[in-house]
Amino acid sequence: MQPRLVAKDIACRRGERLLFRGFSLTCDEGAAVHVTGANGIGKSSLIRILAGLLHPFTGSVDHAGAMGLVDERLALDANLPLGKALAFWEALDGCTHPGRALELLQLDPLMEVPVRYLSTGQKKRAALARLLNRNCPIWLLDEPLNGLDSHAQAAFEALIAQHCAGGGIAIVASHQPIALPAPQVIQLAEYAA
Repeated sequence: MQPRLVAKDIACRRGERLLFRGFSLTCDEGAAVHVTGANGIGKSSLIRILAGLLHPFTGSVDHAGAMGLVDERLALDANLPLGKALAFWEALDGCTHPGRALELLQLDPLMEVPVRYLSTGQKKRAALARLLNRNCPIWLLDEPLNGLDSHAQAAFEALIAQHCAGGGIAIVASHQPIALPAPQVIQLAEYAA
């Protein structure tokens, strides 16, 4: 099955505030999308709507293929060493090659460190390792470069390019520049209510 994600006429309301409306998007295999805009405009809410974690005020989202989400929520047990915390998800997700992500993201030296002691950048790399280990075709990334140094940023941008070249879809919400392969750039402010 070819991955696909379609959002039709999405509106997002948070509390009494309508953040955006009329947002539509179609992504097929190999697509890279950069959703940009100022903080508070609704980028994170859009990613959560696409992931199925928030219901749109209006509109619909359909997809073919598993989705993986990286946002500010780490989803790793803070009390476990990183190796055990990742192993939990590797078993659940059926990961067959966990060493690949550890090597690519330079996490090997941190396997015995409890997750709560990791720096912001190390936690972000751990979240990215979990995403890689899921082997899902649709990546939803909310501010994926936050907390990463320039070397880690470049490495992750290369991973996104490989993912898209292999037929995956990457939707990135970020207020900062990110190198994506032939991206469709969407200014969320154009959909502001």
